[in-house]
Amino acid sequence: MKVTFFGTTTLLFDDGRDQVFFDAHMTRPSLLKYICGSDVTDGQLVEDMLALHHIDRLRAIFISHTHHDHVMDAPFIANKTGATIYGSSSAMNVARGGDVPEAQLVQFQPNETYQVGGYSIKVIPSLHSKPTILNNDLGQTIDAPLRQPARLRNYKEGGSYDFYVEAEGKRIMIRPSFNYVEGQMDGYRADVLFLGVAGLQKADTAMEAAFYRETIEKVDPKLVIPVHWDNFFSPLTKPVVGMPKLIEKTEVVFFRLARYCAANGRNCLVQIPGTSVEL
Repeated sequence: MKVTFFGTTTLLFDDGRDQVFFDAHMTRPSLLKYICGSDVTDGQLVEDMLALHHIDRLRAIFISHTHHDHVMDAPFIANKTGATIYGSSSAMNVARGGDVPEAQLVQFQPNETYQVGGYSIKVIPSLHSKPTILNNDLGQTIDAPLRQPARLRNYKEGGSYDFYVEAEGKRIMIRPSFNYVEGQMDGYRADVLFLGVAGLQKADTAMEAAFYRETIEKVDPKLVIPVHWDNFFSPLTKPVVGMPKLIEKTEVVFFRLARYCAANGRNCLVQIPGTSVEL
């Protein structure tokens, strides 16, 4: 199983037969655009990425929530590849705003499992990380088709979800946000955990300990791969950088997570956007 990381929480799974995206964001508009303007998918960039990474067997795109850095490019990719978008009602309205045919839309249900080729994918209700000045719309939904160019603040959170993937004999948990629901992970076990860490550096000791207890300790993975650590306002065509220092000190995030994993006998791997790992 090959997993390619495109930054933020965009992951491409490839079992040699079928490909599945979890989230879909490559355009990465600037912070100035986020605050002051609107934007559209960079079609040429996305097409280049699809070609470079041989994304020619894409069957599905699962959306964890509908902030722009998770869903913005999903309609374009679905229209280019014929992939089906699976997501909340808000994700369906992002897709409809991009004129994705209804036959390629599945509004998923919490705690349901979906079969896509050799993948079994369970949708688990989750919580977004705590509100910040950049995302204080938690719980708000997108209630009409959202057409581009769109203000980036119009991509409301729309509910957050984790994904439990079983494929090729592997069990993989994807938790995009730095938060938890107590007891939510009871009964799940995974070989690999893709773990959202945006917010970890500013968390107090109690929150950090609870987060680890309700995610890593419950799921018991051999390998933890952090996601949502890179600066998604910086384009993929430039060298990757961590989040702006005023928002988060990424080196501290890595230090704290790696220290915890080492103390508990787990491996921790930082994956650079544009690279793949074999699981």
